[in-house]
Amino acid sequence: MSNESKNDGVEFKNVIKRYGGKGSSLVVKGISFKVPKGTLTTILGPSGCGKTTTLRMIAGLEAPSGGQIFIDGKDVTHLGPAERNVSMVFQSYALFPHMSVLENVCYGLSVSGVKPAEAAERAHKAMHAVGLDGYDARMPSELSGGQQQRVAVARALVLEPAVLLFDEPLSNLDARLRRSMREEIRSLQQRLGLTVAYVTHDQSEALAVSDQIIVMDHGTIAQAGTPSDLYERPCSEFVAGFMGEAMLFGGEVLPDGDLLLGPLRLKTSTPAAPGRVKAAVRPETWRIQAAGSGGLEGVVSKTAYLGSFHEITVETSLDTIFIISPDINRQWQIGERVSLSLPDCAVSVVPV
Repeated sequence: MSNESKNDGVEFKNVIKRYGGKGSSLVVKGISFKVPKGTLTTILGPSGCGKTTTLRMIAGLEAPSGGQIFIDGKDVTHLGPAERNVSMVFQSYALFPHMSVLENVCYGLSVSGVKPAEAAERAHKAMHAVGLDGYDARMPSELSGGQQQRVAVARALVLEPAVLLFDEPLSNLDARLRRSMREEIRSLQQRLGLTVAYVTHDQSEALAVSDQIIVMDHGTIAQAGTPSDLYERPCSEFVAGFMGEAMLFGGEVLPDGDLLLGPLRLKTSTPAAPGRVKAAVRPETWRIQAAGSGGLEGVVSKTAYLGSFHEITVETSLDTIFIISPDINRQWQIGERVSLSLPDCAVSVVPV
């Protein structure tokens, strides 16, 4: 086994998964990736892309149909969940309703044969790490959704796993609590140096918490990289559209490397060979001004005020363009003529 494998928290090598016989279709199609030790990797993608199956294979809850899985350099491909030193936080939290917070957190230690005094001491340390000091006797029914989430995390942490897994952990929370809890999970991961694999379908959640994002599409890895890599330099139409609602426009890269997009001539964030291309443009990068300012002319067809920004739809010769404008003091009227422009390097080029 290579030293490189030994330094990684989790490694997949050409892993496939099918449900059913040999002729059945593949749910996961020969994927390879690494979750470096002490980092948080998010597996992101739409429903049915294979992300939860991938997480369950890390946990040992699903057996791969082919390939190898390593955890801390050890081949765990054929080992069960109890032999892998991983803990999982489920979407539903899966707390025992008849047990107190302390009993829930102690449960894994108790069934492992740890003495009650030691189990309680380790449980209190885990509870302190997630901000649950003084909650020992509370029952799950007496807790808010965010507090239940913390109990689930403490119960996973107390086992001191090599890898901590999260399956859509914030999907049951309201928007404000989701933001707060994702910050807590990220802070906890960084403070304790945890190796975390995290599954979500929420792009903003993935961008906020991750060291690495793996975008899956129909059982394959569409792209893997840092949040800025995926957001600013998508490698395909699928990734560009999935990460942040980028719109794709037909354009042409000129011999000098500039991009011609309708009447706009731009420098791109990703170099490309001369010829026809697809240009990915995010709604927040457009600049909107009064007509006659130069650039791409259009007519406002829709507007919406969302407190900290405006959503504006503009009909142009290039296409119908959706824009997010932070200028809340400027009210654009339906039917008003406007000019649109883009700053250099605000456009990514993806293969046609």
